[in-house]
Amino acid sequence: MMNIAALQDVVTPWSDGLEPSDAELSAIEAEMALVLAEVELLDALIVLLDRPASEFDGRRIRRACHRVLAARRDVANRAAGTQVSGDAA
Repeated sequence: MMNIAALQDVVTPWSDGLEPSDAELSAIEAEMALVLAEVELLDALIVLLDRPASEFDGRRIRRACHRVLAARRDVANRAAGTQVSGDAA
């Protein structure tokens, strides 16, 4: 049996450019509330995969949906630069 070995360097050499920039980290942090709200909604929906929904489950899903919508509104307002406390979206 013949062994095959690569004669070149690694295809993707490690470089400093693989780390996220400060701007990318700031963008991730700005959207973290939305990500967490969406995870909470998914958790509430996953619970219902193996059993019927109770009244408590319905309330939990509605609350999670409201949090997702509020987080989306906040992210959109921040992106537009019009974040004002109590601002209607």
